[in-house]
Amino acid sequence: MRSIVIGFVAGAAVLQNQATLPSSTLLALLIALAILSALRSRSVQRKAVRIPLLASCGAIAGFAWAGLFAQHYLGNALPGDWEGRDITVVGTIDSLPYRFDQGVRFNFAVERILAADDAAPVVPPRLALSWYSAFHGEDLQGVGDVQPGERWQLTVRLRRPHGNANPDGFDYEVWLLEQNLRATGYVRPDRRSSLKNERLDAFVPRFGNAVERCRAWLRDRILAALPGKEYAGVIVALVIGDQRAINQSDWKVFNRTGIGHLVSISGLHITMIAGLFAAAAFALWRRSFFTQAQLPLILPAQKFAALVGAATALLYVLLAGFGVPAQRTLYMLSVVAAALWLGRITSVSHVLCAALGIVVLLDPWAVLWPGFWLSFGAVAIILYASTGRGYAPTSGLTTKEKLLATLASASRTQYVVTLGLVPLTMLLFGQISLISPLANAIAIPLVSFLVTPLALAGSVLPAPLANWVLGFAHLLVDWLAQALQWMSAFPAAVWAAPIPPWWAFLAALIGTLWLLAPVGWPARWLGIVGLFPIFLNKAAHPSEGEMWVTAFDVGQGMALLVETPHRRLLYDTGPAYSTESDGGNRVILPYLKARGITSLDLVIVSHTDNDHSGGALSILDELEVASVSSSLPSGHAVVTRARNHQRCEAGQSWSWDDIRFEMLHPTADSYEVARLKPNARSCTLKITIGMHAILLPGDIEAGQEAELLDKDREQLRASVLLAPHHGSGTSSTARFLQAVQPDIALFQVGYRNRYHHPKAEVFARYGEMGIKRIRSDDSGAITLRFGPALDVREYRTDHARYWYER
Repeated sequence: MRSIVIGFVAGAAVLQNQATLPSSTLLALLIALAILSALRSRSVQRKAVRIPLLASCGAIAGFAWAGLFAQHYLGNALPGDWEGRDITVVGTIDSLPYRFDQGVRFNFAVERILAADDAAPVVPPRLALSWYSAFHGEDLQGVGDVQPGERWQLTVRLRRPHGNANPDGFDYEVWLLEQNLRATGYVRPDRRSSLKNERLDAFVPRFGNAVERCRAWLRDRILAALPGKEYAGVIVALVIGDQRAINQSDWKVFNRTGIGHLVSISGLHITMIAGLFAAAAFALWRRSFFTQAQLPLILPAQKFAALVGAATALLYVLLAGFGVPAQRTLYMLSVVAAALWLGRITSVSHVLCAALGIVVLLDPWAVLWPGFWLSFGAVAIILYASTGRGYAPTSGLTTKEKLLATLASASRTQYVVTLGLVPLTMLLFGQISLISPLANAIAIPLVSFLVTPLALAGSVLPAPLANWVLGFAHLLVDWLAQALQWMSAFPAAVWAAPIPPWWAFLAALIGTLWLLAPVGWPARWLGIVGLFPIFLNKAAHPSEGEMWVTAFDVGQGMALLVETPHRRLLYDTGPAYSTESDGGNRVILPYLKARGITSLDLVIVSHTDNDHSGGALSILDELEVASVSSSLPSGHAVVTRARNHQRCEAGQSWSWDDIRFEMLHPTADSYEVARLKPNARSCTLKITIGMHAILLPGDIEAGQEAELLDKDREQLRASVLLAPHHGSGTSSTARFLQAVQPDIALFQVGYRNRYHHPKAEVFARYGEMGIKRIRSDDSGAITLRFGPALDVREYRTDHARYWYER
């Protein structure tokens, strides 16, 4: 069974890396073939032959099963011709709503469609919707007080799933696919439709609706008991698994100290609560609830306790939103309970594999997320390291000796998990929390045995008792957070390196397994040699005579990383998406950290517009930035935060590694002209390497293009042009393009952006002049490698996945 499950998971993982999906017929035939082959393989007597055969059958079945799953979900897509059109739908609020400053987000289960005309749109069964109080600067009607399980009539404008596509970034599109959310959109205001946005029913009785309504009720009680408290979001996360109210600054501390796994409903919490209820049920059942019913004669107390424990785990996992760590724990506890009921002794490895197989069977996309591998990897490494190590009996020991034995066991487990997950953590995140063992030694007992039980009890107790209990739980979290902030401030709290190549990861994995091998394994200390490749891994950089430029997919905005052999420059920083999310922390920083880049020599912020400067503060907070150049006013937050700042002015120039950098615009005099828009002062940079050059003009428009033409037309010649102002109708004049004569034009634009960039006539103008056009909304991140030749790579092509197909 174990070999089949491991093969099944491997097959599902292979499927998730495919550019296209096989046909449904072929996938169904593969499943049938796998089942027949597995039945025949079980009769093979030689273990060395049978196990690989069974694993192969499992891999074929996993590949085909994941493919059929994907085919089914992809079939619910919104037709392209219904993007951007108003549709009135009736359905239910299908998730826990998330309220933010501008409105509310929620999932919506469509029941029927009320089209305003004779057309019959095809709408996916589940939608991800936002309802804004204001949209694009326009005041709209008030946002409805939506609650889980309510039936609403809403007029919505939808689009197909689309997310930013960048190396080492979060893949929003596959996350939507996993949730079966095949369209996103927003609620339209009433005044634009004859059909009102209104609540039709207060509650639609369904199991899922009841669960989500309970989660909402618990969240509201907690927030009401802790008004304005800084860590109320942590208490909510521990009770119902909703982490969205935790501040990004707190997440930074939790991740640096390695205790992020505790700030949710973790497997440890579920096991503890299930164990407490099972123990109480066992004691009460043995005593027949203090009656004369003699209940143990009807059903053994162990079986009743197992049933109660499994039911408690299920309830808690439902409250948790069914995350992978919670699922893993639920399935493991369920397998143990089933084995007890059936009178069959089962090994821990069988239990783990059973849970692993069930998770991937129900959710083949689980293999794409770090939590899946860390969750199962932690349990697997503990099992591996404990092989051959007996547990010393504690009978006859004093209380002090028992306590010391318990501490020794807990310390060894923490050591095993910390060391055992080093290769996987480096592969997934490119960093390790060195302070994690100490932080977890404090946080695990505090959160698991005090904060979580108090939070659960306080969420259901009547007021004012609930307020006191939740207040004490919050006080403990506050004390813990202060300690963690102190720990995370240590310069050596986190060790970072580039994400290792596959061979370095494999060497580190073998070395770790060697170090943690069972007692009696020879020269275990030699395993440290396997870790050398990841510890010595250095950030890649261009060779002499080369330059790399990465144009990030930040949506409607600009952000480009320029790398020479020994220097790095960031031109613009993308937009701010919300108060805590921007192009810097969501796109640029994950990429830089994965590459092992911890400093920048220069950041240029072309002008004040949000889509260019929105991510700058996140960059300055996280990285060592030697200098900032911009056209920003002196009081701007980016200017005051920068270590060194200078205005960008025409005539500035410098050389890095024999590569020429020239600032062409704005002129020094333009800063004195108050009537100029920020676009008119965009820092325009030309970079020349050998026979090639790239021109980065920011958001200059026709007037500034004319100024540059009048000043020095020949100076504009470049092989690559970043389309001015995203290809707007006020830029990219024919005269300007004729002077630049680019071979390639980059358009950094958002999918279906509200400005309709690039304008159709401007985009056509580039094509008519024979210029190759590359759009970030179609191609994702774009990488240019300048050298003797110019190499262009598009992320959605090089990293093609079946869910990118349109």
